[in-house]
Amino acid sequence: MSRTGRPVSPHVTIYALPIAAISSITNRVTGITLTFGAVGVGALEILGGNGTALSVVQEISGLGLGIVTAAKFSVTFPIVYHYFGGMRHLAWDHFPQLLNNIDVAKASYVLIVSSVVTSVGLSLL
Repeated sequence: MSRTGRPVSPHVTIYALPIAAISSITNRVTGITLTFGAVGVGALEILGGNGTALSVVQEISGLGLGIVTAAKFSVTFPIVYHYFGGMRHLAWDHFPQLLNNIDVAKASYVLIVSSVVTSVGLSLL
């Protein structure tokens, strides 16, 4: 590399992560998000007594429909994505023949699209 002045291949600026990797990383991030969300709600309940988390949601609801929908989506998406990702892994456990490059990519696209659509739908309720 130092002799030719060229980057090591594949360089991060030219390498695109496969959809399966993006899907896997997102599943891990949503799991961590759910953990911190649960800890946050638990801390609010411990510090504020009974129903503090609910009162925070009620205060947000006075800010307008767009903010409420965005807040609902920020809570709904990690739950839905992580749940659907778990269902996908259960399917792979029971049907290992689905673990090939083509089917994993298809399942990743289905996971992302179905999670976004479901989360938007639930956020608008």
